[in-house]
Amino acid sequence: MANIKSAKKRIRVIDKKTARNRRVKGHLKDVLKSFDEAIEAGDMEQAKADLALAEKKLMQAVAKGTIHKNAASRKVSRLNHRFNKANA
Repeated sequence: MANIKSAKKRIRVIDKKTARNRRVKGHLKDVLKSFDEAIEAGDMEQAKADLALAEKKLMQAVAKGTIHKNAASRKVSRLNHRFNKANA
């Protein structure tokens, strides 16, 4: 346990950031899972809506600093590829 005041504050700040990152990643997992289920079911309208939502959530995660910009772009690209493949 930290004894110095600034170290105690850093622990509190890190706890808040960790909680936010977990929440954001949890939302991402939910959206991606919904997209996967729509693709599996063949529901292209729902998959298209989920794809747009997934892209939005990924970019929000980037803005918060939760995930890296290139990682989000890679995920969006892969989602688009899967959607186009399933749609064809």
